[in-house]
Amino acid sequence: MGQESKNGLQRRILDTARRLLISDGYARLSMRKIAREIGYSATTIYLHFKNKDQLVHALIEEGVSRLHRRLLSRSNQNGEGVRKRLRNLCSEYVVFGLDNPEYYEIMYMLHPENLARYPADKYRRARKNLELLASVYQEGVDGNVFQRLDPMLAASIIWSHMHGVVSLILSERFDARLDKDRVIGESIERVIRGFEPEHRIRSTV
Repeated sequence: MGQESKNGLQRRILDTARRLLISDGYARLSMRKIAREIGYSATTIYLHFKNKDQLVHALIEEGVSRLHRRLLSRSNQNGEGVRKRLRNLCSEYVVFGLDNPEYYEIMYMLHPENLARYPADKYRRARKNLELLASVYQEGVDGNVFQRLDPMLAASIIWSHMHGVVSLILSERFDARLDKDRVIGESIERVIRGFEPEHRIRSTV
């Protein structure tokens, strides 16, 4: 089997696994089922992935990389203020989640029992998305645009807000009477404004 054919088969394995993972769940996902769907033997699947955990990890990594490319393209736009760049990152995060529901669910909403721990090297790469938010926030701190707060803490707060919006919409827990785009826009605007100096956060113990 040539290199191009190997790559094509691996792509089919990943796409099929992603679909089955969402429709059937982690517990019912098996290499044999994936093989049956694509018309190969289970042995062939094991030539590409040693087990289903490695396969799920590959899907997570693929989704994280796709998200990172999109976030990076929005963060590097020259001539825009730091508030605008942070808004762009938040907006791109939400758009990615809504445009790629299968990837998003596997990345951030899948909680299967007995799934092997996500490898440290992959986790470090996944962390770059949070670090990108943190770096833009730090620029705002340096320019007296945002409160002096640990940038990774600020990034995690922003991420939690955006994840809440995406997960509510994807899980269809969203009030249909509300305008979705307005809710997304207001959520982004309010979380960013909450970090501006005039919106001091009172610490509680």
